[in-house]
Amino acid sequence: MVRATAATPGSPAGPTAVRRHHYRAAAYWSVTAVVVGECAIGGAMDLFRMPPFYPVMIDLGYPAYLATIMGTAKLIAAVVLLAPGLRRLKEWAYAGVMINMIGAAASHVAMHQASGVIAPAMFALLAIASWAWRPPARRL
Repeated sequence: MVRATAATPGSPAGPTAVRRHHYRAAAYWSVTAVVVGECAIGGAMDLFRMPPFYPVMIDLGYPAYLATIMGTAKLIAAVVLLAPGLRRLKEWAYAGVMINMIGAAASHVAMHQASGVIAPAMFALLAIASWAWRPPARRL
């Protein structure tokens, strides 16, 4: 347990700040694990053209080869989001996740499939939270 009794230059202001830092770090890693998991599992399922994502993509009118492109991009994003450093690539990975999720939600809206909007919208919100809560060492 870290115990801060007095503020020193460059350190948090006290025990409350230390606790807040730990909660923020735990929230970041929890949310990021979900985002990375979705990218990794969703990417693998796209590459192998497995349900439920592949049939939905086809039902929305997208070409089959898009699954290979999206699957590869999602797997790369998962690796980049977990890797240390790579700050600029992380920004691009977050942007790609957001484009994917917003595009999926918009595709469902365009096809009048309101029930398909919820999951991509939730993952988009989680990606925003992960991006906002990332530690300074992972910021550009």
